[in-house]
Amino acid sequence: MSLRYINNRKEYLGGQAVTTFEIVNYPGIIETDGPSLIDTMRKQAESFGVNFEYSEVISMELDKKIKIIKTKNAVFKTKSIIIATGAKPRKVGFKGEDKFYGKGVSYCATCDGNFYRNLDVFVIGGGYSAAEESLFLARIARKVTIFVRKPKFSCAKSIANRVLENDKIEVKFNTEIVELGGEAQPTYIEYINNITNEKSRYELSKEDRAFGLFVLAGYIPATDIFKDIIDLDDYGYITTDDNMNTNIKGVYACGDLRQKSLRQVVTAVSDGAIAATECEKYIDENKHLFKDIY
Repeated sequence: MSLRYINNRKEYLGGQAVTTFEIVNYPGIIETDGPSLIDTMRKQAESFGVNFEYSEVISMELDKKIKIIKTKNAVFKTKSIIIATGAKPRKVGFKGEDKFYGKGVSYCATCDGNFYRNLDVFVIGGGYSAAEESLFLARIARKVTIFVRKPKFSCAKSIANRVLENDKIEVKFNTEIVELGGEAQPTYIEYINNITNEKSRYELSKEDRAFGLFVLAGYIPATDIFKDIIDLDDYGYITTDDNMNTNIKGVYACGDLRQKSLRQVVTAVSDGAIAATECEKYIDENKHLFKDIY
């Protein structure tokens, strides 16, 4: 059986992990960076016979016994497919967001919160993720300030009340960040009340070494190419069962393109292990479907 990995991303292999400057929460790894971890994973996969292809997928036919994937470089025919196109954090677009990504700006509180223990942290977002992760950050940080651009949270009232009742959390409704500034790392935040147009500024104190800003405005799954082919939910995520099965037999999906409560390398790897096992079982149990083809 030939194993082939088709990278549909033009810029890099490895998704969000490869753009991470520091990884300290992966089992068995004390400290590494994203590119190094992904390179090791690639080499390990190659040692098991995986062939890597780099090409953009143009179209696909998945509803037949033999699946067909058409790319710019070639046409691939396969018995089964695992989809792992991932997702990317939804950016807000304030000045300095890209400049300080990984150097003060983070999109995962459970991943990077410990870097700001006993320091000030800020959160952008008014949904469930922002509220829940703010409560997590409140256990670590000295103070948490949440910027919510709307007049109230959009999550369930029960969790919103827990945030509002927490003494270590301050919520600024109708508020948006204008600029995150500094040199090597951020040293100030400028924000504005979008009702009164009153501007305010937070400055990093001389005593503190840093502050963290967590953008928790949701994710955008990379699933546009699968519209009208595979079942997606209202937010564009591929729907699967616990065994990573999609609505099409022999087609599996894993990682951040699924709805999930925790988005880390370790959960993506877990999904991938389940999908690979199910894929192998599917091929073995359906040999009769392919005997006249292969």
